[in-house]
Order: sequence, then structure tokens, then C-alpha cells
Amino acid sequence: MECSMNKTIGFIGIGVMGKSMARNLMQEGYHVQIFTRTKEKASDLVEQGAIWKNSVTALSRSSDIIFSIVGYPSDVEEIYFGENGIIQNASTDTYIIDMTTSNPKLAKRIAEAAEEKGLHALDAPVSGGDIGARNGSLAIMVGGKQKDFDAMLPIFEIMGENIVLQGPAGAGQHTKMANQITIASNMIGVTEAIMYAKKAGLDPTRVLESISTGAAGSWSLSNLAPRMINGDDQPGFYIKHFIKDMKIALESAKEMDLTTPGLELSLKLYTELEQAGEGDKGTQALMKWFEQG
Repeated sequence: MECSMNKTIGFIGIGVMGKSMARNLMQEGYHVQIFTRTKEKASDLVEQGAIWKNSVTALSRSSDIIFSIVGYPSDVEEIYFGENGIIQNASTDTYIIDMTTSNPKLAKRIAEAAEEKGLHALDAPVSGGDIGARNGSLAIMVGGKQKDFDAMLPIFEIMGENIVLQGPAGAGQHTKMANQITIASNMIGVTEAIMYAKKAGLDPTRVLESISTGAAGSWSLSNLAPRMINGDDQPGFYIKHFIKDMKIALESAKEMDLTTPGLELSLKLYTELEQAGEGDKGTQALMKWFEQG
């Protein structure tokens, strides 16, 4: 399949990241139609030329390529399976790509069901937050068949820069779990470092100038630590969604008899924040746990 501009792309999920990803596809000249549960979230994209579809069914029947990036595995299950879902309603040879961070076992189920219907499925979760989505610089971790990956690569390259086929169905999701496990412990370290700098009477912004480019450097330190210092807890990635990811990673790790103490501690702290009403804040709001502790 050639990804020519006359192919219609369906995009399900116009949230913090999905909106920018769909917009980037539109700006490259693709015909994009969209569906999200809250239509108002898509109003600006519709004004810019996206076509609104009233249901997953309607979008599935009229798209050559379908991307989804929704909240939870239960949402993925809902939009892919059942009489009104993507698999039942998409035409033969449609490409279906779930970019939600979801369960690896669910990704395998989707791929198996898709193959039975003559569809091409990839699991392709992303990392890079709102900034990466806006700039088209996301890391995209892909599971599926090589030929399907090759066919979709030109479109992936509009949304991301680091795009790797990790293996068969589910491999993209497993890779994203490794990504989230890394972030989980890293966020604790970033927050503790800022708090330490403050307690020592240092200017934390100046401290970042020294440590961001050394061995301590990380995406979270460079991009989220400044937000922490400035008290900006608006979501590039929601705490409630990070908790969902960590629970999936913990479940998968336990299935493999892997102990993950850093992941468990991070999940504990973020769960306490969510219980305190902070679930809709960005992950950098972890600073509040330390400030209130």
C-alpha cells in the first residue's frame, strides 16, 4: 500500500496528544476524519478541515487507515471489538493502528482478530508527551508485521522521529512498558533533586543548567523539571493515565516473575496524589507530594 494523499485517515481520540498528531497529518495534506467522545474537543480541527464522524462505525467504514489513541485498555476494547467496533466495520485491507498505551495481550488479540478479517494491525504506543506530539518528534514503538510497518512508516514519520519496529504484535506495548518503568523511578529522582536543591538554598533553575547535560540528564529532567519549578502542573500527560500505565507494567512484570520496586514506589506516590484529587494534573505535579510530605 502506498501512503498517497488520496488515502483517507480516520483518527479516534482527540486528547492532549491526539489532537496535535491529527493536525500534523492534516498539515501534510492528508484527508483526515475524526471521532472523539466529546465533540467539542474536535471543533478547532473541524474548522481547519477535518471531517467529523458521528461514530466509530461511520469512521471505520470510510477510512483506509485508522489511528486510535484513547485513555484506557477498556476504551481500546470498546472501539475495536463488538458490532459497532473497528474490526467488524473496517473494509478489507484497512490498516488499524492503536497508539494508546495499553495491554500487550490486548494488542495481540486485536492483531489476531484483524488478520481473520483481512485487516492490517499494528500496536504503536508513543512517548514524548504534548511537546513531542505538537512538534512531530514522538518516539513510536511498533509491534506487528514488517510489511505493515513499512507501509505505514511514511505516516509515522509525520508524527515522530524515533520509530522502531520492536517485534510481532504486542512488542510495541511491551516496549512502552519498559519506557514507563524508566520514567516511573526517574520522576522520583527528578523531584527529589529539585527539593534537595531548594532545601540547600540553591537556585533550582541554575542547578538544572549543571545537571541536565551530565550523567543525570533525561527528558523528564529537561522538560518537566522546569515546569515543577514554575508550579506549572498542567497536563502534558495526565497522572491518571500514568497510573493506568504503571498498573499495566506491574501486571506484566508479575506475569514474568520480575520484581520492580521502583515502579511500585512510584505507583504508590502517584496513587496518593490521585486520591488527593490531582489525577487530572500533569505527572510533574509529583512535586506536590514532596511539598506536602
